Amino acid sequence: MPERIGKYEIIKEVGRGSTGVVYLSHDPYYGRDVAIKVYNIEANDDPDKARVARKMFLSEAHMVGMLQHPNILPIFDAGEESGHYYVVTEFVHGARTLAAYCRPDNLLRIDDVVEIVYKCAKALYYSHGRGVIHRDIKPSNVMLTVESDVRIIDFGIAIVADSEISRIEGIAGSPSYMSPEQVQSLEITNRSDLYSLGAVMYELLTGFRPFRAGNLSKLLHQIVYATAPPIHTLRADVPEELESVVATAMQKDPEKRFRTGQEFAAGLTRVHQRLRAESNKIDRHEQFAMLRRLKFFHDFSHGEIWEVLRASQWQDYADNEEIVKEGEMDDRFYVIVSGGVKVGRLGKEIGVLDTGECFGETSYVRGAKRQATIKARGSVTVMKVSSTLLEQVSASCQLRFNKVFLRSLIGRLQGNDTPAS
Repeated sequence: MPERIGKYEIIKEVGRGSTGVVYLSHDPYYGRDVAIKVYNIEANDDPDKARVARKMFLSEAHMVGMLQHPNILPIFDAGEESGHYYVVTEFVHGARTLAAYCRPDNLLRIDDVVEIVYKCAKALYYSHGRGVIHRDIKPSNVMLTVESDVRIIDFGIAIVADSEISRIEGIAGSPSYMSPEQVQSLEITNRSDLYSLGAVMYELLTGFRPFRAGNLSKLLHQIVYATAPPIHTLRADVPEELESVVATAMQKDPEKRFRTGQEFAAGLTRVHQRLRAESNKIDRHEQFAMLRRLKFFHDFSHGEIWEVLRASQWQDYADNEEIVKEGEMDDRFYVIVSGGVKVGRLGKEIGVLDTGECFGETSYVRGAKRQATIKARGSVTVMKVSSTLLEQVSASCQLRFNKVFLRSLIGRLQGNDTPAS
C-alpha cells in the first residue's frame, strides 16, 4: 500500500476488486477525507483486464466535476503517478450499499424504498440530461448514508454522449439488472437505466431478484422473454399502485417504460402521497425528535439515531393488546416510545414498563423463546428494532445500542422486579 498518491495521504484500504483497489485517503488542501480508486492497469498481468481497467479509468476521469448532484457521488480528481492511475471521489463515512437490504429477512420499510428510488430516479434524470447513461445500476452501486441519503456510485462503464472514451466492449453491466436491450446488444438509451432501477426496486421490496436462473444463458433468456413473479406474491403489503410503477419501469419494450427519470419519480410521488394519506404514522423527523427525548437514546449521536430509525418499525397498540407472547421466538428488540406496558408470566402480571424503557432481551440469544408476555397498558407506541437489520448499521451504532440495552437489562435484573422478556 503506497503512503501517498499525488497530494493524497493514504490511510487504509477499504475495498478491492478485479479492476483496482479503493483507499481511504486524506486531502490536506481541502481538509477532507476522500476515496481513491487505484486501477490495476500497468501492473495487471491479464491484458484484457488491464484494457478494461484503463477504459474504466478514462471513463471516470472524463467525468471529473461533470456531475454535480446531491445524490451522485462526486468525482473530485483523477491522475497518474508512478504507474498508479487513480480517481478521487467523496468518502462517505458509515455508508452502506443497498445490497445490505436485499434479503427477505432484511428489507427496508416500503416508504423508505420509495424515497430511495425516487432520489435515484431524480439523479438519473440529471445525469441523462448531461448525456451520461450509467449502464450498471444495481444495489451495490447505490450507497445509503447514515442520514438516509443516497449516492449513486461507479460510473466506470457509463456511456458519455459524444465520447469514444466510454465505449467499453466486453462488459455491459451486471446481468441480473440488465435491460432486455443490453442483453441483446441493441442501442442503449436512458430508459435502460430506468429498467435497471426498476429491477433494483423489485429486489428492495421483495428480497428477490426479478429473474433467477441456474446459468447465465437461461438468465438472459428470462430477461428478454419471461415475466417476473408479481411483487404481491412475494410481499403482500406492497400497494398495487407501487407494483404498477415497478412493472412500468421494467417493460420489455423501452417505449412502454417511463420516458425519463423525472417521469419515474413522479409516479413514485403519487404512490408516496397515497401511502402517507392512508397511514397514521408520524413523520420521520418527528419520530427522530421523540427518540431524541427518550433517556434510552441520550448517548446516541444524531447519525446513530437515524440508523436505528432505519432499522425499525413503529406500531401502535390499544389497551391490553398483546405485543409479545410468552414462549414465541422473535428476533426484535422493543423500545416504548409513549405509554406503558404490563409484563406477565404464566398468566400473572408481574411488572410494568414505562415510556423510554425497553424489552425483548432474549433477542440476544438466537433461537431463544420469550420468557414473558407483554401487553399494552392503555394506548402505547413501541419501536421494534430488528436484530437482523441492526447488524447492518455502523459498528459505533451497534456498540452504543448494545451498551444501553445491556445496561438497562442489568439494572432490571439487579432490581429483581421485572424479568427479562
